[in-house]
Amino acid sequence: MDHYAGIDVSLEYSSICVVDATGQIVREDKIASEPEVLIAWFGSLGYALTRIGLEAGPLSQWLYAAMKKAGLAVELLETRHVRDAFKAMPVKSDRNDARGIAQLMRLGWFRPVHCKSIGAQEIRAELTARKLVESKLRDIANSLRGILRGFGLKVGATTERSFPDRVRELVKGHPVLEAIAEALLSVHEVLLREFNGFQKRVQSAACSNVKARLLMTTPGVGPVISLTYAAAVDDPARFKSSKKAGSAFRADAEEVPVGGNRPQWPNQQNRRRLGSRHPLSGRPCDTDQTGQGLPGIEELGHAPC
Repeated sequence: MDHYAGIDVSLEYSSICVVDATGQIVREDKIASEPEVLIAWFGSLGYALTRIGLEAGPLSQWLYAAMKKAGLAVELLETRHVRDAFKAMPVKSDRNDARGIAQLMRLGWFRPVHCKSIGAQEIRAELTARKLVESKLRDIANSLRGILRGFGLKVGATTERSFPDRVRELVKGHPVLEAIAEALLSVHEVLLREFNGFQKRVQSAACSNVKARLLMTTPGVGPVISLTYAAAVDDPARFKSSKKAGSAFRADAEEVPVGGNRPQWPNQQNRRRLGSRHPLSGRPCDTDQTGQGLPGIEELGHAPC
């Protein structure tokens, strides 16, 4: 008889449910969310599983890769489909979610999703970290401008080099403001150094990536855009046609709830990066209202690899 399993993954523990072909629960358990523990647990059953369902989530790619390598018939499930299937569930719990996933695997009511390669995950992680540092760098600069503006001190348009000197010039003779400015400028200096380090690493990664180098032959496409696209597509063979590739960068019409706002799906990160640049120059379409820009690789023009 065929058996199917569902796993509801949490940070520390995962709930597991195994059902047979008739839908009857055969075994349930709650174990640590570690690949070795999960693989050993399924190995102890004494029978093979036709399908194992694993809902896409923060730990799912890590667990999926290890279980797939161990030879288990695991499927990574599309989160929205699982959520829609559980809308009628009267009591929401990890145990009930595992039961529901097991039943979905038995009935075949699921859509498998692509698990990104380790290389694509590393690129996405580096781009995310770069964006985080860039965001905090802007926050520090804008906050410092706002503090000084309250005392009638206007920083005005600056560059990343002239910004610290301009701030020190304005706060000279104001002991309290001098202390505040020095503290924030120290943070700004560290963030700027790390941001420039990310810039160099992204440039190097783009030059060593065959797909990114090809994409950068397009006018206005630099390392960030090319790596974002290459990491999102990952394996071109998973798309039946070029039209299907659009789903990796935009939310489908059915994702927008009636009378609500467009949900924040992970692919919005891709859309923001690809949609915020001018198609020819590669410069950001939104200007910095503070007058201080952080020139990215695309703005400066990418150096030839």
